[in-house]
Amino acid sequence: MSEPLLEVSNLTLDYNLGNRKMRALDRISFTLDKGQVLGVAGESGCGKSTLGLAILRLLPRVAEIRRGEVLFNGANLLKLSEEQMEQEIRGQKITMIFQVPQNALNPVFKIETQMTDILRVQDKYQNPGSRKRRKDFRQQAIERLELTGIADPQARVSNYPFEFSGGMKQRVMIGMALSSGTSLLLADEATTALDVTIEAQINRLITRLAAEYGTSILYVTHNLGVLSEMADRIMIMYAGRIFEMGETQNVFGSPRHPYSAALLESLPSRQSKGKRLLSIPGFVPPLDRLPSGCSFHPRCAFAEEMCRQKVPPLTEVADGHWSACLLDQKRGRQKWQWT
Repeated sequence: MSEPLLEVSNLTLDYNLGNRKMRALDRISFTLDKGQVLGVAGESGCGKSTLGLAILRLLPRVAEIRRGEVLFNGANLLKLSEEQMEQEIRGQKITMIFQVPQNALNPVFKIETQMTDILRVQDKYQNPGSRKRRKDFRQQAIERLELTGIADPQARVSNYPFEFSGGMKQRVMIGMALSSGTSLLLADEATTALDVTIEAQINRLITRLAAEYGTSILYVTHNLGVLSEMADRIMIMYAGRIFEMGETQNVFGSPRHPYSAALLESLPSRQSKGKRLLSIPGFVPPLDRLPSGCSFHPRCAFAEEMCRQKVPPLTEVADGHWSACLLDQKRGRQKWQWT
């Protein structure tokens, strides 16, 4: 059996804000195989975006990785120097698409300038001694815009970002992120700012281009409906921890954690037509004031006394299916039906 492309083990991260210490990631462990799509879901404030930033080591100064490993093709990214990360990893083998494309594109430079700058840097490190000229990089930029479905790329490459719609800006970001050298794509809420129709187009584009390049995807979103179509496996996070993880069809068909079941019941479906959708009571707790025991127990309709006392470990409850619920682990398969 081949080694996974990405293997995160026991990753623990704190945000130190004055006298406040917030545990944003708590003992996160998972693997991502080559060519696989792993969806990461959960409410806002659960640590999904922090996970992507930690993998690329793009964290703010107040963040501190306390322990753990992030193995990429067998090399621990947390041990590499900043120079190695810049020259060998970021933008070369691992790329990231951010939530709001207009914040990632510089408004005062043309699309051509921003794309060719990236292509030039990639070429510098991937092909030392290369003698490519500016027109060669411009042609590459045009080809990438064409791949992402932008009409008349030869003309549009000379435009400024404000001349593009939100969906077109995200296509530009995808064109900048995906290349033949990219092994892993981190997509952080890549379609949240777009309307539903454009969102579907962008997601199809990401999966198609990733398949062409053989790229693995870590897709972060709060939208389980999107992941049902895109992801091979799903990881549900809550308050900095993994609550459930498994193959998409298993998590959707037989959720082993009450939180996962609640998220699924909150989705509109044919069965729920005409009915009021579930709204999970309460809010995700502040990371510096987590409740004792299971951090979800104050919102959980099924919580018992042991849930308030003991932090549930992430346990394999079926082949390849993991859950962090004491009730499920004690009694076996539960049908968590909220309504």
